[in-house]
Amino acid sequence: MAEPLRVGIIGVGTMGAHHVRVFGELDGAELVAIADTSEVRLAEVERPGSVHAYGDYREMLTEARLEAVSIAVPTRQHLDVVLACIEHAVPLLVEKPLAASVDECLRLKDAALAADVPLMAGHIERFNPGVVELKKRIEQGEAGRLVQIQARRVGPFFPRERDVGVVQDLATHDIDVLRHLVAYDIDRVRAETRSGIMSPYEDALSAVLRFEDGTIGTLDVNWLSPVKDRELRVLGERGLFKLDYLTQQLTFYPSSAESASPASPSDGIAIEVAKQEPLRAELASFLRVARGEEAPRVGAGDAIAAMRVVEALVESAQRGEALALSVGDSA
Repeated sequence: MAEPLRVGIIGVGTMGAHHVRVFGELDGAELVAIADTSEVRLAEVERPGSVHAYGDYREMLTEARLEAVSIAVPTRQHLDVVLACIEHAVPLLVEKPLAASVDECLRLKDAALAADVPLMAGHIERFNPGVVELKKRIEQGEAGRLVQIQARRVGPFFPRERDVGVVQDLATHDIDVLRHLVAYDIDRVRAETRSGIMSPYEDALSAVLRFEDGTIGTLDVNWLSPVKDRELRVLGERGLFKLDYLTQQLTFYPSSAESASPASPSDGIAIEVAKQEPLRAELASFLRVARGEEAPRVGAGDAIAAMRVVEALVESAQRGEALALSVGDSA
């Protein structure tokens, strides 16, 4: 068995604390250092006593002899932090979105390529076992031609450091998943947003996406609902797949041209899913990327493509009209 990689984490807020927990449990990782500008967060995060805490990530990069780094700082800090890690030639995982704009994402991609540093984007739902199983069944043709794909990601507002709205913070999950499942680019978007309710940014998003193969996608995203819901529905000519992201429960409702009555919940076929914590699967994959054993499952190109859609959705809402996207320009 290979020696564990020396891992560092930059940013130990809500998501970063989960990285600390999981890296501390994975056999292939030796968590040696964490960094955060907040002394309170550094003091509160649970970590092994051998893990050194830094108030300055640059000092950590210089001293800790790291072999892999995960970054979970606020989005608008990604550019500087990621560039610093690339300068130290450390393989890195960056929580989504990769950066605050397409231009910044492109800068990071180019810098990583020039330095030959592995760069993985942290789109965690790609590692959700329900999504993995659903992708496999779509590829096997069990849905037939896709018609509609609907994503709903809503829940209550939790106070934490926010520097972007729900389009970047939450909808990026589903934009990436929809592109992954449909396997075609998005060529047109139409969006409406509401802002200024719980934050200065977009608090709610309703959007329609058209894929180049004709599939219609819809997004229902907010951090205002008192009820948390994470659901994905994929309608094809042969039936409907319904996935609960949280429980990883996947159900298929076959189409029945002969039946005059709609399907009931009892008509669904439960599909077995090998359940696993998505973050554990993601970080284990990242360790293999850092070792050179596999390519990133979600690379910079995927992150850039998602950010292009994010920017188009925000612009569509601001202009009050549908916008066309250039296809295939994320490479």
